[in-house]
Amino acid sequence: MVFPTIEFAAFLVVVMAVSWLLMPVPLLWKPFILGASYFFYAYADARFVLLIVASTLINQAAAVAIHRFRDRRILIAAIACDLGLLGWFKYYGFFALSVDRALQDVGLPAPLPLLQVALPIGISFFTFQALSYVIDVWRGDIRPVSLIDFAVYEAFFPHLVAGPIVRASEFTPQLTAPRDPRQVQATRAVFLIAGGLVKKVVLADLLATRIVDPVFDAPGRHSSGEIAVAVYGYAVQIYCDFSAYSDIAIGVALLLGFRFPDNFDRPYTATSLQDFWRRWHMTLSRWLRDYVYLPLGGNRAGRRRTYVNLMITMVLGGLWHGAAWTFVVWGALHGGGLAAERAWRARRDGRPRPVDGFGGGGTGDVGGGGVGGVDGVDGVGRPMVPAPTRSLEVPVGALADRSGPAGAAVAVGGAAPVAATVPMRGRRHTSQAWLGRLVVFHFVCAAWVLFRSPDLATAGEIFHRLLTAGGPSPLVTNTVLVAIAIGLGTAAIPRLWWIRAQQAFAARPLTVQIIMVVAFLLVIYTFVGQQDVAPFIYFRF
Repeated sequence: MVFPTIEFAAFLVVVMAVSWLLMPVPLLWKPFILGASYFFYAYADARFVLLIVASTLINQAAAVAIHRFRDRRILIAAIACDLGLLGWFKYYGFFALSVDRALQDVGLPAPLPLLQVALPIGISFFTFQALSYVIDVWRGDIRPVSLIDFAVYEAFFPHLVAGPIVRASEFTPQLTAPRDPRQVQATRAVFLIAGGLVKKVVLADLLATRIVDPVFDAPGRHSSGEIAVAVYGYAVQIYCDFSAYSDIAIGVALLLGFRFPDNFDRPYTATSLQDFWRRWHMTLSRWLRDYVYLPLGGNRAGRRRTYVNLMITMVLGGLWHGAAWTFVVWGALHGGGLAAERAWRARRDGRPRPVDGFGGGGTGDVGGGGVGGVDGVDGVGRPMVPAPTRSLEVPVGALADRSGPAGAAVAVGGAAPVAATVPMRGRRHTSQAWLGRLVVFHFVCAAWVLFRSPDLATAGEIFHRLLTAGGPSPLVTNTVLVAIAIGLGTAAIPRLWWIRAQQAFAARPLTVQIIMVVAFLLVIYTFVGQQDVAPFIYFRF
């Protein structure tokens, strides 16, 4: 059930109406929202509802047992069970085929049967949520919740299929009391959903059909110009597609009275790879930091071990996206890039990096993620000791909005705007910042070629023809170029602009708001009516 469809719109209207009707009675609301979420999941394939039910029962039993007995073996068993299910459905075919090909090269028979295992939609997302739940219970960060609360948390339909990866500590406290309809951020929800629809239907799907899919499916038929535009087009497509799902999911959750953490923060404005991973898929970045990188030792065991930990974390992050060597190499490229960037900074600064340097930002609504970061919070959300800075006076009550660019802090709630801290080496020069953005953006685009290509051979052909294939470029149309420009512009719009637009919309009379929303939906329906809505890219992860 894809978000930008009539089916989902009808489903959402019914669920919202009944949800708010039953919300004052949790004994009725929780079974209803759980049933609605299972129905949403079953719409793709009813057989896999049993899988998420099994995951819920196993992890809830493990969490309760861990809390009661404090036995590490229970935690290991729960993690093994979660990873075993994920491994069977997502990685068995990849592993068996890789072993088969390796043995064929030396003339040995295949020891494993080559089976075609169907991939349950969203299994990576709800498995990571289940893992974080049992691990947080083991760490003592949270207590086990009731079975119905955990079931609602794991299956809640807005984030079930493609995130954001919401943690139990962020979601389950919101189940303790009925939501107040007067506190619903309706304007923000409308803007998120509307923006998501535009990014998905108008930009992402258009670029996919006009340039990206034709080029990546048959690169040998296309010129360097078409390949270059397709690479940029895919960078815009994957951002618009995935951030669209996250925006719509967050907006739908808001309409139901629940808050999710943000998942994107203008990633293509990043001035470093560390900064990019603070802004891209922030909930996954925080998850990898807290449950992979920090348990491996972070940067607490020396420089070389830090580089190894970064590589391991990012390669596993690549494998999380898909069972293919292209994802392994994609993760290794980002891990190597983060390690190289970190080594260069250490040499430039001539001093060791701060402790727990995987990423800045917390797990709140505006916090950043961050792979390879150097400031922010540790694995359980406590503030870390910052690098030496020259502090300025900050009014009492001023809060730092960490959603802004790295190194900046915007006072919200204070008497006057104040830069909370200024690095001792001074602010980066504007030209250096733009050079950093260009380098990081093109590195990310080059890595996206591996992410999108079906195999390494296709990726190699794309890179080769990018430099050698002359000829005309009929697929490079004005429509495609405008869509890429708009998409990149969307990824760079300051958050303050969106806030002001929301305030302007909220200031309109209710009748005007309704007319504007209806007109917008009619325009979107016109686009949807002219083409099929493609499944979101992250549905297959």
